[in-house]
Amino acid sequence: MEALFFGKFHSQLWFVLLISFLLSLILLLFYHSAITGGDQNNVVTFLVNNFVNVIQDRENKSIDFAVNSSHRTITLSTNHHNSTCELTTNKNSGRQVKVSQEKNEAIEHISPSLDSCSGRYIYMHDVPRKFNEDLLKDCHSLIKWFDMCQYISNLGLGPKIENSERVLSSKGWFATNQFTLGIIFHNRMKQYKCLTNDSLLASAIYVPFYPGFDVSRYLWGFNISVRDAASFALVKWLTQKPEWKRMWGRDHFLVGGRPAWDLRRQTDDDSDWGSKLMLLPESNNITLLSVEASLWNNDFAIPYPTYFHPSKDIQVREWQRKMRRMKRRYLFTFTGAPRPNSTGSIRGELIDQCQSSSTCNFVSCLHEAKKCEDPLKVLKAFQSSVFCLQPTGDSLTRRSTFDSILAGCIPVFFHPGSAYAQYIWYMPRNHTKYSVFIPQNDLKDRKVLINETLLRVPKKEVLAMREEVIKLIPRIVYADPSYRLESLEDAFDIAVKGVLDRVEAVRRGIKKGKDPSIGFAEYNVTKF
Repeated sequence: MEALFFGKFHSQLWFVLLISFLLSLILLLFYHSAITGGDQNNVVTFLVNNFVNVIQDRENKSIDFAVNSSHRTITLSTNHHNSTCELTTNKNSGRQVKVSQEKNEAIEHISPSLDSCSGRYIYMHDVPRKFNEDLLKDCHSLIKWFDMCQYISNLGLGPKIENSERVLSSKGWFATNQFTLGIIFHNRMKQYKCLTNDSLLASAIYVPFYPGFDVSRYLWGFNISVRDAASFALVKWLTQKPEWKRMWGRDHFLVGGRPAWDLRRQTDDDSDWGSKLMLLPESNNITLLSVEASLWNNDFAIPYPTYFHPSKDIQVREWQRKMRRMKRRYLFTFTGAPRPNSTGSIRGELIDQCQSSSTCNFVSCLHEAKKCEDPLKVLKAFQSSVFCLQPTGDSLTRRSTFDSILAGCIPVFFHPGSAYAQYIWYMPRNHTKYSVFIPQNDLKDRKVLINETLLRVPKKEVLAMREEVIKLIPRIVYADPSYRLESLEDAFDIAVKGVLDRVEAVRRGIKKGKDPSIGFAEYNVTKF
């Protein structure tokens, strides 16, 4: 009897030791997988293949390995005294593996709905509130001469628009300010289906800092020490985190909310514009998403926010159908104001040509500024026109480009840096499919007449371009952060995919022995 007791005890002890060893290897393999980008399927397969021969020696016993996505636990269970142990892991990484001793084979059961996040996990830093939420508390002073308080409402979408003139579709319309993208993106990220609270599983790291609002408070009348204070504090905070040391920040990204140039002050002269955030040494390893990229390779442009923020796919499709049916009585439209103090501006020439043509609709933003701030009037003007002129303004890009695309109006560009070299994740590479290009030098030298140039475009090509523009609509709008589109990819989804692809390319280079700093953040004079 005593011998039998000790025999059982020895058998149980052996099995406990085996399970402990197995758990240790699981932890090690999960850690290794996270470092290399996070393909958990390979971890599980490796684990099963190496232990199936050991486990099979125990007759009529099986081990179930499951990751529960809702409870965020790993469960190991056996039919030997119903032993169970749990290990906390990340949500959304669900998969099951069953090892059968009787058949001496490993069967891996993967739920497609839970495994769809493989390689797409993003970890969001829990940065101090002073870098985001606290900035919004003093909303009256975010931008000098402009009260932003109403525009940060509704998760950054701004106040809802009343469709009094039936210009819009039924739902999803807001008076969104062009500088609230940082807030919108942050709130969309909170709903991202592959967001993880385990940084070891993440393929990319999101930094929810609002640098656009941080610097806009101090653009006028403040010295560089004030303008750069938050940038230095953020970089210091990031570099002390373990997530930074994995790739020294090359898997980190943030959203600027303003043109990237506002975050790349070239000198330490108080009279110079903007902050120095993206020219700090550590920031060379961070990818910046902004409404307008600069000449550095770690800047990527994503669309300005429009007035449309759908909560369902059907809202997008209904709007697209509406734009296809629109009757457009003007050949072209220009909405804007002259830039008399801007050397090289072509706006004066555009306005002159527009006003001298019966086929052009000019909406002045100089003497009738309220028209350009009224979403209904802007969209109504674009809906009534075949082509919409998009010259450079205070910078190379314009929010108006995306408002015109939203209205099914074919954009006419005058500089490649206004769209073609900017929104490379969003627009067709063949820009003739969706737009017309007129070199601005030809306009300055009065070599071309806009009216004649646009009339020469064959009707068949016009219809094809308009259809291409309307197809772009889902890609250039940001869905309502309170909801999630069912099948369509919006501007947020495409931006996330672009970041993940970029980080994965860096990882592949590192594995091949390449220096990840080469080309990552270089100044590229040929970019535009």
